[in-house]
Amino acid sequence: MAGTSHRRVAERAGVPLGSMTYHFTSMDELLHEAFSRFAQRISERFAERLAAATDLDSLVSAIVHIVHDDLAAGQDELVLTLELYTLAARQRAFRQITHDWMRRSRAVLERFVDARMAHQLDALIEGLFIHVSLDPAPRSRDLTRDAVRRLLSLAP
Repeated sequence: MAGTSHRRVAERAGVPLGSMTYHFTSMDELLHEAFSRFAQRISERFAERLAAATDLDSLVSAIVHIVHDDLAAGQDELVLTLELYTLAARQRAFRQITHDWMRRSRAVLERFVDARMAHQLDALIEGLFIHVSLDPAPRSRDLTRDAVRRLLSLAP
């Protein structure tokens, strides 16, 4: 986000600068909209991946794919996710985006587990994603699969 300006966004989007300042009166307003759309897109991809799960094994496999393939898909999404977390930690106005994102994730997970376990599983997914993305030692899918299975073994 460093160096983000209406001018740079307008250039990248191929729109006149005036339309940016007309639609977004402040940089915070622009960032709020952009991060809201980003979080919604990630939530939809999360829901699509889990929609195919029909049992515990396919749920575990779907979560492994989410952690290793979907969430860790690229440097840009990693940076955007961490930038959003930082903004949410610093500014209450952005916290609603992360709350909504977590709520949507848990609602999808609640198709398979109770609300308490959905909360724990969502937190595990987020933590695994960060570790897979940032740890210099590659993390295997088997390690992720094992962590998810262990947590799910505690489900009522």
